[in-house]
Amino acid sequence: MFKGQKILITGGTGSWGQKLTEVLLEQEPSEIRILSRNEYAQINMQRDFNYDPRLRFVIGDIRDYLAVEEASRGVNVIFHLAALKHVPVCEVQPEEAFKTNVLGTENIIRAAISNQVLKVIDVSTDKAVDPINVYGMTKALGEKMMIRANDLSEHTRFVCIRGGNVLGTSGSVVPLFLRQIKEGKKLTITDKDMTRFFLTREEALRLLLKAAEASAGGETFVMKMKACKIIDLAEVMLKQAGRDPRDYKLTGIRAGEKLHEVLISPFESPRTYEYNEQYYVILPQEADPLLAGRYSHLTPVSFSQYRSDQKLLDQQEIAEFLQAGGFIS
Repeated sequence: MFKGQKILITGGTGSWGQKLTEVLLEQEPSEIRILSRNEYAQINMQRDFNYDPRLRFVIGDIRDYLAVEEASRGVNVIFHLAALKHVPVCEVQPEEAFKTNVLGTENIIRAAISNQVLKVIDVSTDKAVDPINVYGMTKALGEKMMIRANDLSEHTRFVCIRGGNVLGTSGSVVPLFLRQIKEGKKLTITDKDMTRFFLTREEALRLLLKAAEASAGGETFVMKMKACKIIDLAEVMLKQAGRDPRDYKLTGIRAGEKLHEVLISPFESPRTYEYNEQYYVILPQEADPLLAGRYSHLTPVSFSQYRSDQKLLDQQEIAEFLQAGGFIS
């Protein structure tokens, strides 16, 4: 699909963006544009990719429409990864989260339509489902805007993917626990009962590429994900490091945190289908006949919602998952 194509990745210097760039380069695109605000990160990424001539680095902010419009000229596909993601940061600076996650997404939509981009893939989060925090609320609004944008253009198609925590990305719990272990500190756990969805970067990338290749526009793709208790994750990592598995401390749930996450809500489940063994697909509330017909052969899901506390990995399974991700030996 991507051979000879021009691709734009917003927030492309992040861990998701760099891995996506690596995978896309193997498919022989004519150009990949990396749009981000961080000059230093762009320089490091250029070096890491040996100054590949197919990469074009663009300093810019998705809050700036002119920067986004210019970066997307002549582009065939946009992967929209840029966002303010850290829940506590968004809680204390909601106006900044709104500027990036909502107004920035609006800029992506407008620029994509203006430049007749073929497809836009928006990366969302489980926190956008029944949101209680600013991050989730802004991403939920971003999802709504992306799906609705299909009504604004006959040329550009918009699709969302929704995932949980990606192992090893900046700000996620596994690197935090690894750092605390390295420094000889107790692991910090907010609540003994807290559960979360997890996927590896490779799984996240497969979901991104699947949405880009298979979507007609208007769908939300959701990966069938592993989930576990955070306390079990901590104990596995402590044991692996040769430490007492009880060497942690409870800090209390932070502002905006949920005890459990939801990937598909009761409101969405009546229009959710088993896409295959790896994914679910959610259709918009008022799907047009062509889109509905495309998925009419699929089986509707039997559950009322998809929550992180419904089917949990045991500690052996967590260890195997971490080993597969390269985080423990």
